[in-house]
Amino acid sequence: MNDFLDLIFGYLRDHAIELLVAFGTAILGWYLGKRRASSEWKKKEFYNRLNVSLNSFRDGTLLIRTLLEKRCDEIFLNRIAAETVVAKARETTAEAPLLPLSKEDYWFYLNSVLNEIAERFAEGQVRRDIGGNVKSMVYLICLTSEAAGEVKTRKVRAMVVQKGMLLNLPEEIPALESPTHRTRWETLQQLAVEFSRHPHKFLEVEICV
Repeated sequence: MNDFLDLIFGYLRDHAIELLVAFGTAILGWYLGKRRASSEWKKKEFYNRLNVSLNSFRDGTLLIRTLLEKRCDEIFLNRIAAETVVAKARETTAEAPLLPLSKEDYWFYLNSVLNEIAERFAEGQVRRDIGGNVKSMVYLICLTSEAAGEVKTRKVRAMVVQKGMLLNLPEEIPALESPTHRTRWETLQQLAVEFSRHPHKFLEVEICV
């Protein structure tokens, strides 16, 4: 027993500096993480979250429904890609909600989101393959971070909207479930313009159910 205690104390004595540095680093990381979390909560900024939302119209009303929400690093499996998405989300403005990602890389980011969505609706694809009764629709997906004043929280948002619907938006503002949804209506109008000008910022996905 004494030999074991001597071994422990000897190790602590010989590695005191390294242990203190490691302990201090852990405490500092905890403090900075807590401070960052507190700041994000006060500002209602959660850029590390990716929200996939379905946008549709029913009986003249704009509907916004969440399909899934995960951490960015769970969607964009490369750490650099996830960090880039978060950084670009901070650069969006009320007038330009689409993430300003590089044109040559845009497909890779969108494809990561497409894979996540496709996995959620894979059952429909298999059902159709074996001759089952399914309904399908082509949707467009894009990466945004709405920055208008009426937005309650800042996140990375992957918009999912029927292609035909985006190309034929109503001329007049639809009925809204919440006054804050006016921002989403304005975003959809901006997306329609962007799709006609920069289609590389969008990716098609067929969903079967």
